[in-house]
Amino acid sequence: MPETAPLIPRRHPDSRRPIPAGVALIGRLLGIRGPDDARFARLGELLMAGDPDMDQFAEWMSGRQDVRPLFEQALATGIDSVEHAPTELKELFARLENTPDWVDHAQLEIAAAAMRSGGSDGLAIARDVALLGGYQFAGFNQTLLRTGALEKGSTARFAETSEWAMDVISPGGLDLFGAGYRSTIRVRFIHSMVRRHVAAMHDWDPAEWGLPINQTDMAATIVGSLVAPTLGGASMGLINRPHEYRAVAHLTRYVGWLMGIDDELLPTDFRDCVRLLTHTSAALATPDETSKRLAKPMADDPLQWHYARFAPMRRRLSRSKHLSISVALLGRRAMARLGLPTGTIPWYPVLVFPRNLVWSVIGLHPRGRQVTARLGDRDARAFLAVMTEAPATIGASTTVADHVA
Repeated sequence: MPETAPLIPRRHPDSRRPIPAGVALIGRLLGIRGPDDARFARLGELLMAGDPDMDQFAEWMSGRQDVRPLFEQALATGIDSVEHAPTELKELFARLENTPDWVDHAQLEIAAAAMRSGGSDGLAIARDVALLGGYQFAGFNQTLLRTGALEKGSTARFAETSEWAMDVISPGGLDLFGAGYRSTIRVRFIHSMVRRHVAAMHDWDPAEWGLPINQTDMAATIVGSLVAPTLGGASMGLINRPHEYRAVAHLTRYVGWLMGIDDELLPTDFRDCVRLLTHTSAALATPDETSKRLAKPMADDPLQWHYARFAPMRRRLSRSKHLSISVALLGRRAMARLGLPTGTIPWYPVLVFPRNLVWSVIGLHPRGRQVTARLGDRDARAFLAVMTEAPATIGASTTVADHVA
């Protein structure tokens, strides 16, 4: 009997999609080509793949209020600290706490310091390029809209993502039971709950959209969140040493492992990070009307930000600044697909380049990197405070019970 061909949902395009300008340029410089036919098809197949370990656990945990405190205790102090832990909880955390042999914690700390040094400009790239550009992925937008993305607002969504990322790159954040470890496992669990909830909706068509929060979407998101700011930073003068780029790839690989991404989608080095970003963009960037619905409010978010002095002027300046970053790194074609102004002059990356280049030179020295990491972290947190006065709800102090009832 002939084998049945793997199901590829209709959201997967028939041909490779245009890649954001900044990613395409760096890809060409590194000699990276778009995905071949086999790789392109495989990315389509993985739109149907979830996270079996966490999905099975989330199914078992659904409705078990008494297990949530045990889950949080295991996150904070390890499964061995939980007396009379259920078998399902033991099995999950036995896998999570079995850190792969390839993980190098010294490399994780090097990467975290380099990434903290990006400060508010690094966060701006995450917002204006990774998050905004990600709205071109219409298939992923279907999940976002069904989980209240418009009602919550893009500022709140970005604040949550940023708090998670800042936990990940905090000193010791990816140590076992560290802030980044805890936040990543919480996000992974929430993904499984959302996957289960959205897939059960009457208007969700798996033949069209695949599985909510699938392997391909997760891989694109992880490199977009952690690698795109480092890539885009170079265009704004934030340049790292070669071993720091290697360390960023190592951090991305481990965070992806914690997040439940399959080994075949975990980057092995920084060039592989760019390859993964290039290939997933080619397979997922299929904008539709949902892209504009999500992108347009985000472009105007700065007009509501919280400045203590000269607020009207600074809000208008911030809107222009962030649009200039988007047009510089996404390109005018992508801006048009998102329904955003294409005539914005990319003034901010040009203006800030000399200052950031000096900042990068300071970071060449080990003690200088300590300084840039500390001040960059402070700068990033000040930027988040301007965007939203309310604290984000995903982070080191958040529990799963805050998100799932």
